[in-house]
Amino acid sequence: MTHPNAALIERFYEAFQRRDAETMASCYAPDIVFSDPVFGELHGDEVRDMWRMLVSRAQEFALTYSGVSADQNGGSARWIASYLFGQTGKKVVNRIEARFVFRDGLIVEHRDRFDLWRWAAQALGAKGTLLGWTPFVQNAIRAQAKRGLSAWRAKAT
Repeated sequence: MTHPNAALIERFYEAFQRRDAETMASCYAPDIVFSDPVFGELHGDEVRDMWRMLVSRAQEFALTYSGVSADQNGGSARWIASYLFGQTGKKVVNRIEARFVFRDGLIVEHRDRFDLWRWAAQALGAKGTLLGWTPFVQNAIRAQAKRGLSAWRAKAT
């Protein structure tokens, strides 16, 4: 029998496959903490709005997930997102390892890990391949992502 928290992870990714950000958001506790190499650490409504922004902008998007496991306290999954990066129109295939912490039947912590240099090489082309490993470029990617989310949130309210 599937653990309820594993079913919650599957619900999250099935909603993501449908680009259903509201169902994704409903899987999170109000005080959710999310982190990944691009957005850094986000909290609460920032997390929910990040997914709303990403799914609303997604072009040629496809997602698969596997390896879902969970118990009462934590869980994990692997997922692959394929899409066109909006700023360059380049195809990205991002392989992600996700870790979750649960409380009261909801996700309270979600941490995604992936190779930012590999992502930059795909999303930015030659510049990302040559310089995507440098802290300067990685910090510029993070700053741009944060600015984009802030601008999207300002328009959405």
